[in-house]
Amino acid sequence: MANQALTEGVYYILLSLTEPLHGYGIMQNVEKLSGGRVRLAAGTLYGAINTLLEKGWITALPGEKDSRKKEYQITAEGRLVLLEELARLTELLENGKKLFGGTDHA
Repeated sequence: MANQALTEGVYYILLSLTEPLHGYGIMQNVEKLSGGRVRLAAGTLYGAINTLLEKGWITALPGEKDSRKKEYQITAEGRLVLLEELARLTELLENGKKLFGGTDHA
């Protein structure tokens, strides 16, 4: 589906949206999942959200009429893209382990 590697930010956004979340919740979850290593600025996040919406990998959930907070969730297509990326990353890790015999070589 993706036919290309996902950026870390997009990977973590899709991973975060296995449960419905609004923008700020996504930012918090990405930081938590990455152990604080990946921090998304609002502009970066919403640019990525717009791209993911266009690709059909996430969807905006209908919100309450008076609420400005919009929640998003991964779609079936997005889940497939995420699983393909996970398989790609697993292959990379396994190939590295074969070459170095584990993770204790620098």
